[in-house]
Amino acid sequence: MTSEVVENEFEFYSKAEKYWKDVPATVDGMLGGYGHISSIDINSSRKFLQRFLRDGPNRTGTSRALDCGAGIGRITKRLLLPLFKTVDMVDVTEDFLTKARSYLGEEGRRVHNYFCCGLQDFIPEPNTYDVIWIQWVIGHLTDNHLSDFLKRCRASLRPNGIVVIKDNMAQEGVIMDEVDSSVCRELAVVRRLIRGAGLHLLAEERQENFPEEIYHVYTFAMR
Repeated sequence: MTSEVVENEFEFYSKAEKYWKDVPATVDGMLGGYGHISSIDINSSRKFLQRFLRDGPNRTGTSRALDCGAGIGRITKRLLLPLFKTVDMVDVTEDFLTKARSYLGEEGRRVHNYFCCGLQDFIPEPNTYDVIWIQWVIGHLTDNHLSDFLKRCRASLRPNGIVVIKDNMAQEGVIMDEVDSSVCRELAVVRRLIRGAGLHLLAEERQENFPEEIYHVYTFAMR
């Protein structure tokens, strides 16, 4: 539980904001120096996501997606804009969203909203999104705030919409990273928070071909 490792909630969030303000607005900066894994990450995410976009009675729509913890728009540019008509981005760091406007190029015209906000305070519009993509950012939320945010995401889905989390998983327990003021949770904790938010897990997959020295990365789809 994050309550065991986060001593001061205000400090937990303010330290993270300060950390990201000093990070270069580049793909390498977004990935903590692991920019070379971006294509592996995107290709796996596309394959995972497309299983829900195929034809069928419960097919997820492709009208609008939300990129949470979007940074400069790495995922928006390479994963979401090629698959969805419009995309919204939310990130706590204003400089990243400013950079996104040039980084995304011509296709960026299909990004309708750039929300500068921490996810603990962000309220996505109800019944709006086909896919809400949350990658490498849940560690910046306490358990309570993550659960509450997932509940708001659930309310924000259109029919047959899905929420996707892709993130690092600890081997055991909840581990605090003092450098960027984030936590890494074990799989069982993340699954419990998903269920507690009233979401049903549709698929779960471990990322392959990432460097051995980093945490295992899992992708979850839910609605």
